[in-house]
Amino acid sequence: MTPPRGDAGQAFPIYIMVVAGLLFLALAYLAVGQAAANRNGAQTAADAAALAAAQDTRDQLAGKWVDVVRDPAKWLDILNGIADGLAPSCPRAYDLAAQNDASVTGCTEDGLDFRVEVRTDKSVGDSVIPGTESVRSRAEALAVIDPLCTVEPPGGDPTDGVLPELTCKDNRNWTPDPDDPTSLPEPQDLFRVHLAD
Repeated sequence: MTPPRGDAGQAFPIYIMVVAGLLFLALAYLAVGQAAANRNGAQTAADAAALAAAQDTRDQLAGKWVDVVRDPAKWLDILNGIADGLAPSCPRAYDLAAQNDASVTGCTEDGLDFRVEVRTDKSVGDSVIPGTESVRSRAEALAVIDPLCTVEPPGGDPTDGVLPELTCKDNRNWTPDPDDPTSLPEPQDLFRVHLAD
């Protein structure tokens, strides 16, 4: 006598297909996660590179201001980012991008604005999605230098040695004394560096 046939054998192929589908979905989510991590790395590198370039120029401007601290007629130009002899700051962007496993593909300095574009050195990697093994993420960032201080044009005799007061944001004022370096503001007191949208 033959035993009755049930439906148990028919469920096994369906089970295999469901497991295979779930495995494929898991691998696809992993690929998406890899791509997102690579993209985040690119944005981090672009942000760091743009900020580094802007901070380099900020420090140069602050140094130029210290150089002419006895000549207040030149202060306003420097506080507005106008100074002769500033070195290019994009090399700092290249350094910071390299430290974040990325390469700079574009760097522009436009006054007090610094736009940097980068590409990651590492690809997204192998995944179930074809072609990702050679894809590198790209990102760009814009860093801006904002002057924090203003100065009234000097009055009276410019040779009398009396320097005007720097009026800065956050109710911070400076009365510089060229003979006392501790009375001089730091670069971050004169300028603010930040990322722009």
